[in-house]
Amino acid sequence: MSPMSPPVAALLGVVEGLTEYLPVSSTGHLVLVGHWLGADSEASKSFEIVIQLGAILAVVAHYRALLGARLAGLFRGERASRDLALALAVAFVPTAIAGLLLRKTVKRLLFGPVPVAAALIVGGVAMIALERTRRRTQAPTVDGLEHVTPRRALAIGLGQCLSLWPGASRSMCTIVAGQLTGLSTATAAEFSFLLALPTLGAATLYELAKARAELLGAEGAAASLAIGAGVSFVVAWAVIAGFLRYLNRHGLEPFGWYRVVIGVVVLAVLRG
Repeated sequence: MSPMSPPVAALLGVVEGLTEYLPVSSTGHLVLVGHWLGADSEASKSFEIVIQLGAILAVVAHYRALLGARLAGLFRGERASRDLALALAVAFVPTAIAGLLLRKTVKRLLFGPVPVAAALIVGGVAMIALERTRRRTQAPTVDGLEHVTPRRALAIGLGQCLSLWPGASRSMCTIVAGQLTGLSTATAAEFSFLLALPTLGAATLYELAKARAELLGAEGAAASLAIGAGVSFVVAWAVIAGFLRYLNRHGLEPFGWYRVVIGVVVLAVLRG
């Protein structure tokens, strides 16, 4: 395979950075953009996964103070640091197992415009319904990462398994699962961002190891990967802070409508 051209790599990096932490599915958008560009080979799919490295580093940059404090706290035996590390581990394990078992099946059957559009629509309807129900019932919520207990973390991890379907959105699945356990939207989103570190990190390293020859074998391939990951880092870092502010004012419903509209448009275009 010829390497991804720098302009295409940069475009995919923008898409990854914009959509990784919004509940609209970065993988789904990358599949749609890749299909539009004709970059939908197995190597292209692997490229789209590996450039998540930039989005991972964006979380590290944004939460560097929290991560530094919690890491130091682990060495000092602080309970808050231990609890957060345990919650992240508990939430990560279900997806790790499901990913290893279903990776090939998912890439073979679901990396296409129709499955992505279906997942966008279903997830969008679910988000709209949940937000309206929460507003109507005024259900009490708890705020703060200290409230992410192992039981809540397990529920979030099981929800994250649904994001293996491109178009479902890892952010959407984990934020909604967190909301359903009684976490505030902001806390569910923050835990979702932190959970990206082990989840996306493991997926990126695994894909890089499995598809190293295809990704790095051709001349210029490493440069394209660096461009894609670098662009996604810059864009994702800007998105994280803005998304948290937006959530506090507007909630998830606007993203639900966006998903439904995009999904319907994709299906209409494909039928036409």
